[in-house]
Amino acid sequence: MRDVKPPFKFDLRDLLARARQKINDRVSGVSIKIPFLTFSVQPEATETRVAKEIVIRLANRRVLNTFECCDACIDKALGSLHEIRSLLVDKQVELSNFANGPLYLIVELMLEAIRQFFTFEERLRNHRDSVFELPGHFRPSDSREPYFAALEMLRAHLHRCLFHVSIIAGTDIPKIADHMQYDQAWQLEAYEKPAIDDGKA
Repeated sequence: MRDVKPPFKFDLRDLLARARQKINDRVSGVSIKIPFLTFSVQPEATETRVAKEIVIRLANRRVLNTFECCDACIDKALGSLHEIRSLLVDKQVELSNFANGPLYLIVELMLEAIRQFFTFEERLRNHRDSVFELPGHFRPSDSREPYFAALEMLRAHLHRCLFHVSIIAGTDIPKIADHMQYDQAWQLEAYEKPAIDDGKA
């Protein structure tokens, strides 16, 4: 993330708790690092195939490749995120027989972050003209600032998830411009911390 203070925190604690229960016995294969948890997995052939499709399709999405800096661009970014969510739900259906697998988990992490971003953005729109104070001490009159900070936080999350999808796929992420890429160190202050921290990300 590019030195932007998170305007809210992603709450993935339930997903991480379920993940710990599913993957504690997996000790070999490729290494996957998600916030507060690191584990090794041996992806199945179906997971590898679906992961490759996710990498190709998401890397071409405008919201992950272009800065959004105007009202019209905000609408385009939200539209692109809705398309990403639809794609990921379709891939979940395809992975229904692998619901305990690593790819399904990462897709869940992406979908949950998108859902929470939409909730935050909706609160911004609904309270723009009120005296309601938003998380992070942003006021509605400055709603563009927390929106862009939240979008930046979501982009960083999706990029880092996509990086680990590419590990499962055994391929590189194509076509994302250098200036829109992120390092692989999770910005842990952007996430609610689980009660038990079993691993490091």
